[in-house]
Amino acid sequence: MSLSKKAQQRLHFLRWLKRASLPLPILTTFYRGTIESVLTSCITVRYGNCSAADCKTLQRTVNTAAKIIGAPLPSLLDIFLARCSGKATSIVKDPSHPPSIISSSSCHQEDATGASEPARLLNSFFPQAVRALNSNHLTPL
Repeated sequence: MSLSKKAQQRLHFLRWLKRASLPLPILTTFYRGTIESVLTSCITVRYGNCSAADCKTLQRTVNTAAKIIGAPLPSLLDIFLARCSGKATSIVKDPSHPPSIISSSSCHQEDATGASEPARLLNSFFPQAVRALNSNHLTPL
């Protein structure tokens, strides 16, 4: 929620720039540099475990910015999927990473008692990355 509040505060400045009649490229650059960077800080770690209400709140900020600018902006889910996919690919290409961490063929495992992993773990980066590598794209849960 603190990320949402920070982004909301920065929307004020975007509105001022729009009132000053700045061109679309400058408004978009300002959005990406100030608002999107706040919303996407650690997105690969946090976004998978956000509640639906939190995701909706963050996406509402993006939608508001798009209305202010007057141009479509990528959704947070699209940004999350692109960054997770890119991060997973860079991890696989890095020879210093142990291959067993991310090149596993299964991201869902059961412990000795047969209990499934908690949803928090399944929504974290590594299972998301494994699903991305196994299916060539990430599927949100």
